[in-house]
Amino acid sequence: MKRFDDETGPAAPAPLAPLAEITDLRVEVGGRAIVEAVSLRVLPGRVTALVGASGSGKTTTGLALLGEFPAGARVTGDVRVTAADGLVGYVPQHPAAVLNPARRITALLNDIARARVRHLPRGARRAAMRERVLHALTDAQLPSPATLLRRYPHQLSGGQQQRVVLAQALLLGARVIVADEPTTGQDALTKSLIVEQLAAVAAQGIAVVLLSHDLDVVRALSDEVHVMRAGRVVESGPTSRVWSAPRHEWTRQLLAAQLSFTGTAGGAETGPGAGAETGSPGGTGSPGRTGSGDRSGSAAGRAARPVVRVRDLIARHRDGSRGTSVTVRVPELALYAGESMAVVGRSGSGKTTLARCLAGLHRDHDGAILLDGSPLPHSLRDRSRGQLAAVQYVFQDARAAFDEHRPVLSQVARTAVRLRGVDARTAETEALSTLLRLGLPQELARRRPARLSGGEVQRAALARALLAHPRVLICDEITSGLDTVTRRGILDVLTGLLGDGDGGSHSGGPVEGEGEGEGPALVLITHDLDTAAVAHRIAVMDAGELVEQGPAERVLTAPQHAFTASLIATTTRAARPTISPHADV
Repeated sequence: MKRFDDETGPAAPAPLAPLAEITDLRVEVGGRAIVEAVSLRVLPGRVTALVGASGSGKTTTGLALLGEFPAGARVTGDVRVTAADGLVGYVPQHPAAVLNPARRITALLNDIARARVRHLPRGARRAAMRERVLHALTDAQLPSPATLLRRYPHQLSGGQQQRVVLAQALLLGARVIVADEPTTGQDALTKSLIVEQLAAVAAQGIAVVLLSHDLDVVRALSDEVHVMRAGRVVESGPTSRVWSAPRHEWTRQLLAAQLSFTGTAGGAETGPGAGAETGSPGGTGSPGRTGSGDRSGSAAGRAARPVVRVRDLIARHRDGSRGTSVTVRVPELALYAGESMAVVGRSGSGKTTLARCLAGLHRDHDGAILLDGSPLPHSLRDRSRGQLAAVQYVFQDARAAFDEHRPVLSQVARTAVRLRGVDARTAETEALSTLLRLGLPQELARRRPARLSGGEVQRAALARALLAHPRVLICDEITSGLDTVTRRGILDVLTGLLGDGDGGSHSGGPVEGEGEGEGPALVLITHDLDTAAVAHRIAVMDAGELVEQGPAERVLTAPQHAFTASLIATTTRAARPTISPHADV
């Protein structure tokens, strides 16, 4: 690992032979260097982290260890993998992209496990294969693994999909594992388990290359960190030293941009429904009290008329031949114009299922979802153009939601054409304006999705939703895979939407049913309490049940349910400075 000349300490042990090594790597695409002069050594039993903003070159560098490069790339430098069998496992940021949607989880894992048991007698292979699969799923921190084996990838949450792919890498028996945002979309409790699991993987002598925006995870897990910006490594060193005494301005900027819910929740009780504090999970309280953020004289009246109200929602999932099972129960939930609500909970707790019910993407449910007092059809196929425009969904895996063969701009503009009936030229003008507002200039907007970074694609997905002029904007873990600087920028944009009433540069007047000066109701599906703290209200889900809801400040500082308290306690512990047992100080 790279060291600095002015670091002192006890005599170091004999250096370990690297399992993989990158020397002076340069990757050029379309005449532009996306990685420049990058060198690193991957040592057995050590965790090497690459951090930086979206588009900084982390993933390109990590994939180089697998011999994978962008199409048409010109590559110079040296990449060597000296591990036995040359096997390198890869856990991608968006696991759905590598899980065959037509095959059950058991088939996906058996394909890998089968090769590991061929040396056994034929009669013993099936049992050994199942034992390996269940063991890998358990090691990847998937609860009740036997019940998940019969499901298809789309029946799992994003966090569960992530851990299935981690189980595949463990089954592979690779000596080097590249983990690209392995904690993306994970709650604090699950995140801590994954940190422990990756640490246990490293303790077995496996080298882990961690590509992450999550600075708390990097600090807790990695031995050495390389900070990247614009394709170059701008700072390297032992993680403890980089955190305590960063030397480069960009490193200091990344660390300074970290949110802390203990410091941001204080001003959260400002929305129209902020006074809806309850002791019971399903209640909405008295709408007459509007908190300290009464935006206008009619705020109390608007609080009494939610944009969307959920009543007695019971959602089910089909589980193959075993029929259906209840996965979500929400007795009462209300969303108000100009207000943000964060829905938090563990991976698999039902957050995304609730959001998909609101958007008409999950139709197998009972109960009522009311838009301005009128029932919304369960399926989006039965919803009118106006209803489709009113409820917009921004997915966690934004890249998968774009057509890879068409420019981003045309796909964003198409929303205004299809849902609002505007002409193509007006739609493109509005799309360019909205994209620019979100930080995507015209040169980037005219590219195809593959040529944009994860953060840039996420901004484009948000722009596309805003072109519909929605009454309700659902954002499903859209900041989970972003660096601290980009995440802060996205959250600033979202909170700025709430009071401006334009839903992203309206040019044709307010949406039908939307009052002047009111922004959309914003739903933040998130595992991250730091992100949830920017919301006016927080709803907490556990095992499919809505266990608590109320003003963000109250929920984060005085939780009334045991699960909420445990979630906050775990997040607080994760945020404390820690030093890796292998760190050089």
